[in-house]
Amino acid sequence: MSNPAPPPRSLAEALRARDDASLTALLHSRPDLITPVPTDLTQLATRAGTRASVLRALERLDLFVLQTAQALAVAADPASYDELLGLLAGDAGDRAVVAALPDALATLREQALVWGGDDRLRLVRTAREVLAPTPQHPSPTGLGPTVQEVTAGMSPGRIQEIVTAAGLPSTHDSVSAAAALSALFTDRGRMAALLAGAPAESREVLTRLVWGPPYGQVTPEPAAHLRWLLDRGLLLPTAPGTVVLPREVALHLREGRAHRAPEAVPPPVGTAATHPAQIVDATAAGQAYTALATVEDLLKEWDEGGPTVLRAGGLSVRDLKRTAVALDVSEPVAAFWVELAYAAGLLASDGEADERYAATPAYDAWLEVPPAERWARLAEAWLTATRTAGLVGGRDSKDRTLAALGPGLDRSVAPEVRHRVLGLLAALPEGAAPDLGSVLARLRWERPLRGPVATPVGGPAREGGRPRGGDEDLRSRIARWTPTEAELLGITGRGALSAHGRALLGASAPAASVASAPAPGGGRRTGGGPADGPGDKLPAHHRRRPPAPRAPLSPAERVAASAAAAGLLAPLLPEPLEHVLLQADLTAVAPGPLERPLAETLGVLADVESKGGATVYRFTPASVRRALDAGRTAADLHAFLTAHSRTPVPQPLAYLIDDVARKHGRLRVGAASAYVRCDDDTLLNEILADRRSAALRLRRLAPTVLAAQADPATLLEGLRAMGYAPAAESAEGDVLIARAQAHRTPPRAAPEPVPDGPPAPDATLLSAAVRAIRAGDLAATTPRKPAGVPAPAGDLPRTSSAETLATMQAAVLTGEALWIGYVNPEGAASQRVIAPIRVEGGFVTAYDHTADEVRTYPLHRVTGVAELADD
Repeated sequence: MSNPAPPPRSLAEALRARDDASLTALLHSRPDLITPVPTDLTQLATRAGTRASVLRALERLDLFVLQTAQALAVAADPASYDELLGLLAGDAGDRAVVAALPDALATLREQALVWGGDDRLRLVRTAREVLAPTPQHPSPTGLGPTVQEVTAGMSPGRIQEIVTAAGLPSTHDSVSAAAALSALFTDRGRMAALLAGAPAESREVLTRLVWGPPYGQVTPEPAAHLRWLLDRGLLLPTAPGTVVLPREVALHLREGRAHRAPEAVPPPVGTAATHPAQIVDATAAGQAYTALATVEDLLKEWDEGGPTVLRAGGLSVRDLKRTAVALDVSEPVAAFWVELAYAAGLLASDGEADERYAATPAYDAWLEVPPAERWARLAEAWLTATRTAGLVGGRDSKDRTLAALGPGLDRSVAPEVRHRVLGLLAALPEGAAPDLGSVLARLRWERPLRGPVATPVGGPAREGGRPRGGDEDLRSRIARWTPTEAELLGITGRGALSAHGRALLGASAPAASVASAPAPGGGRRTGGGPADGPGDKLPAHHRRRPPAPRAPLSPAERVAASAAAAGLLAPLLPEPLEHVLLQADLTAVAPGPLERPLAETLGVLADVESKGGATVYRFTPASVRRALDAGRTAADLHAFLTAHSRTPVPQPLAYLIDDVARKHGRLRVGAASAYVRCDDDTLLNEILADRRSAALRLRRLAPTVLAAQADPATLLEGLRAMGYAPAAESAEGDVLIARAQAHRTPPRAAPEPVPDGPPAPDATLLSAAVRAIRAGDLAATTPRKPAGVPAPAGDLPRTSSAETLATMQAAVLTGEALWIGYVNPEGAASQRVIAPIRVEGGFVTAYDHTADEVRTYPLHRVTGVAELADD
């Protein structure tokens, strides 16, 4: 029978005992550990214990796993599984904690935050330093220091007085006295007897301190009930005027629990309302169509060049208000649409000297695809964008106003929060709209260190100009904005996730229970407690961990999900119409969405008066003149209206077109600076006599020509304001068609999301990283024969060139493997185990055990060589 493997003595040894799958899971969950790839497992363990990496890992733990780590931080080092279970479950043995602890401990082990067997659990040193209670950073457990820690600087005489008052035998050894006092406080029977004789006021003081903070203030002459506690060590001094409740005493009063309320089970997501799935899908589809129309209206509004770019970047408050009025929405909603078009790459600055916002060439390509695919692109851009429209109008960390399209709106956590909120909706039954308060509570449970429920472990931080952990943290604010934005986009309908919204997430049909999925992070039951016990008799949703947030979709999966969502949405969108209803009051009613050519022509010929289920267009002299300026004739307009109206063309509308067309073009405006030409000199005399023409500074050059000191555009606008219908002409005398030329920016790429830490590595990178770490570890740990002055652990071997060459040549003859140090052309040093095959021309060809292939190395780059030990 083989002897069991000895327990690991360090985190590096614990990692060395893992298989490749376990190492891959660690590197996947903590991608900062392979940036760059460690040379061996010792370096990986060192990097996993750095403060920055540990804090990042702690921030991604759910509340119960974090509570487990906090309990280990106040337990003995090392601690047994039973001791940890007692701290979390208490003397009564909380069954939910008993059932959930194995998975929580497995998660901490997988994250390399805990190592060792169930009899010797160790929290990595940095995590213990972060989570252990100190006067400056109290632990969320509310526990104070142990008796040993408090009495370390106390005078031996004072310790003896406390031991004697507590009824313990005196000893001259301060350490033994502190140990005896600790033993008393951890003995439930003896402590109960001691506290039974305490005055009522003393017990009240202990009650106030028991759940933290454990520190209190006392006067130089404390009252009798405080003196009773101080004499028996139930309160111990830490500084002049300051006392603390020892950890052992607090745990006795708490019945062994480190936390007032261990939250082993995540809070459920409640349902606010339930609607039929068909109603949800139809409502969401209507919103999706409105979203497409709104983005088109926005970019049409800026078609000839939108607002100017502020010097500091972004859109001015005035321009945002104008945009909101044009879209008939509130300013926050206008900011959302502007940011969405920017995130989708449909909008950008043109880069000119007088820099303005305008549509990009991608907008024209976007208009050509089917509506459902256009919607999928918008929705995908919103899901993955780190720009957060809800911050517009707020203040940054320097108290500057955050502007739409301006800098400072990127929040790397936004995509994760949006996906998670929609993921919680996807877990509800179809048609169920969630209660927002329960969604926020669930998110805070899943990421407590990023929310207001826990004290930030790294000290105060600022997000968006507000302290994290204040009234509402950034994650909660994004979570509040997400349902509203999803409803505007048509991902949800009446608050419930639609079928095409579910497909966009790559989610399947909702499960029967949110809490009946596998453990987060693939946690395994790797020890701690029996496989069958009291916890296994709990209902299923209490015995198992909640589902983990779904991993981000790969690019191929995102394409497939977008296509599936577009396929589900397409049948729900209204079919575009080829007709309108003309009315006698010079209006046209479009009872639904119009075909694009019809909508574009009608948009030139008439002005939009109102929108909704039906769009109302109004014909005016200015709108008809606009169509004539665009090159249409009166006959064209009559034919167009006759072909696309389900009702006869009203006589007032026909008269309006003919009347405007009759006047259109009698006056001609060209560039001199500018001139007015007309065959009717009486009409020119009328213009000169009109006082309103004074600003144009006109003078007669010939009986049929007037010259102006204004430019042609100003002259055109001035004459039109006076009630005339002039037409512009070219230098050759031809009428210029004033068809609107859409202003476009040069090709622009959509803004890249700002990643939340290092990017998640793919399977290929993880596999290569694990092989490289294993290879480096093999070279670093292979036993070597002692030769000359041994190299310190981790250092490269050092031998002379002659000795290196001789050792290499001897190894070719004997077939032995060697340990070498090698420096590559970039200057990176590494250790390798090789079996030399051939040495010639200043190169050694050898089988490299660490790379598992034959390689050739220049001898001048080998720092030294050593033979391997016989074993």
